Amino acid sequence: MESPKEPRRQAGVLLHVTSLPGAFGVGDFGPAAYRFIEWLTAARQSLWQILPLGPPASGASPYQSFSSFAISPLMIALEPLVEEGLLTDADLHDAPAFAVERVDFERVAQWREPRLRTAWHRYLARPESERQPLWDFGAAQAWWLDDYALFMALRSRFPAGDWTTWPDPLRSRDWHALQQAKHELAEEFGFQQFTQMLAYGQWRQLRQAANDRGIQILGDVPIFVGHNSADVWARQELFQLDETGRPEAVAGVPPDYFCEDGQHWGNPLYRWDRLAETGYRWWIDRIWATLQCVDWLRIDHFRGFEAYWEIPGTARTAKEGKWQPGPGRALFEALRESLGPLPIIAEDLGVITAEVEALRDGLGLPGMRVLQFAFGDATGTSTHWPHNYVRNCISYTGTHDNDTALGWWETGPQLHQTTEDRENELRQARDYLDCRGSGRAWDMIRAVYASVADRCIVPMQDLLELGSTARMNIPGTATGNWDWRLNPLRIPADLAGRLAHLSTIYARLPAGDFSQKSTNPADG
Repeated sequence: MESPKEPRRQAGVLLHVTSLPGAFGVGDFGPAAYRFIEWLTAARQSLWQILPLGPPASGASPYQSFSSFAISPLMIALEPLVEEGLLTDADLHDAPAFAVERVDFERVAQWREPRLRTAWHRYLARPESERQPLWDFGAAQAWWLDDYALFMALRSRFPAGDWTTWPDPLRSRDWHALQQAKHELAEEFGFQQFTQMLAYGQWRQLRQAANDRGIQILGDVPIFVGHNSADVWARQELFQLDETGRPEAVAGVPPDYFCEDGQHWGNPLYRWDRLAETGYRWWIDRIWATLQCVDWLRIDHFRGFEAYWEIPGTARTAKEGKWQPGPGRALFEALRESLGPLPIIAEDLGVITAEVEALRDGLGLPGMRVLQFAFGDATGTSTHWPHNYVRNCISYTGTHDNDTALGWWETGPQLHQTTEDRENELRQARDYLDCRGSGRAWDMIRAVYASVADRCIVPMQDLLELGSTARMNIPGTATGNWDWRLNPLRIPADLAGRLAHLSTIYARLPAGDFSQKSTNPADG
């Protein structure tokens, strides 16, 4: 009897789109993204992990978005708009000298948005027949795009405060008030549709280019959505809100490794009973839409489906919260019935119980293992030790919420640690990884590559051996995050070959790549 086909071992890189290099202040879907795909190909990688693509609502965080379905207009590449005649070279020549290794999101938006509006006005000036793609896109995506476009248009009319401060007929979505607003704000409504058409079109071309080279995109879906979003405004009945639209209870996590007071995210919690009554339709739509854009998706804070941390809406810290039961298996059964097999990775970090593990394993979903979390466990029983990995998981040196690998080595005692604890942790890491020199980040990279995990992913910062200043996010902090950018001048010429060598010796080559040619940089 023929044995079942084993899953292919894969390797990939974590780098958010906004972290790509480029001339206009923030990474986008332009030439640098295509060059990165070529670099991944040379490095024999088959996964590119990104963060959520939505338009950030506050603090530049991709996990607090104005919409679960929209794509951030900041990621629209401007060069293709020149090729399409919607912009001219002159429109781009006055770009200020943006920082190379950081994103100033406010400054970038102030410069980019007028260029997108110029493109919009030129598009409107075209014959009606040439504008058919926008009408087609608007009709096909109206089920989410109409709410998003009107939400953003109303934000331009009422720039102060969130949607709960709007006039009551608009806040409560009176049908006649919405139709009148859509008529009065028709141009802004159309502009929002236009930018989504551009963003979706460019992203799908980029994803196709990656797929053509055997590279799959691993996307990210936050379990919760931002309160100041089209999602909550349009479907208020699905969230725990009071009569004015303000959250009665919000999401977060209790005190943990990252934050002594826990994390107070502020996202409104779902009314899971009402979602269940609809057959989880909103969630089905959300996952379906995401899978039109990515090949795999990581669901952030998977443990919240088993039980979530409920914080009173008036509480100032997460310490005042309590655990509440989530929807459990019922949600995923509804997703599978509607969508078929789910290419989902469970972000199962944090306070993980036997019940969470049972839900993950019962659904057959791969979880995550983070090497940084292993050290400090003197018993050797933590699931984050490579010798305890299972095949159906994805192994990381660290994630966007961790310090960089080099930064981890160089920092002092962490939360709840004494100096002695920290010294023991570092000694444990040196012994386990057999560190013999200065390449400690690469010792960690080799460990996750060598593991039995079917997939491993390494943040670009770790491949470049960058310190804590290159960290993407510090959980529990509201400023100074998400702005790191890749400086192409920092990429060593032999880096792709070095990574390809690991993919070869640890059997993580992309499908169809069975070349026996050495990829050891030392072989020339």
